[in-house]
Amino acid sequence: MNRKIVLSQSTSVHSSANIFNIRKKRSSISLGSHTTVLGELLTFRHGGKITMGDYCYVGENARIWSAENIKIGNFVLISHDVNIFDSDTHPIRAKERRKHYKSIITTGHPDEIDLNEKAICIQDDAWIGAKSIILKGVTIGEGAIVGAGSVVTKDVPAWTIVAGNPAKVIRKLKKNER
Repeated sequence: MNRKIVLSQSTSVHSSANIFNIRKKRSSISLGSHTTVLGELLTFRHGGKITMGDYCYVGENARIWSAENIKIGNFVLISHDVNIFDSDTHPIRAKERRKHYKSIITTGHPDEIDLNEKAICIQDDAWIGAKSIILKGVTIGEGAIVGAGSVVTKDVPAWTIVAGNPAKVIRKLKKNER
């Protein structure tokens, strides 16, 4: 059992996975049963929480970085090279970015910083296509599909396919496709 995160017995964290619980609070990263992680999970020192349900998949080179809260439901597929960020990851003002960067390279991530955090929620049965980017404050509805290479900046309705940069609704899934 990994002491840095909460794992179910049937959870699989592959050798390619990187888990950085910089926050150092064990409950900051929690993975449900039959979940497989090949990518990277990271919580910032000043905050962040990643919760994944059962039967989820995080593909190779996918990155899920939390400074606030990223909640992922059950049976969610996150393809390879996906990036999910619930913050700006760095301050907007150049002077603050300089200070932030200096802190990271000298003493590590700061204990207090404002990164304009907004929680993300990815609901059950969603599928995030390869090389997509999910940005702060977004909810991806139940059964929604994000097309490969999309940049999601707004909520995605349940049982809807979105694609593009920025992602736009392509169509609703038919009853027999759900």
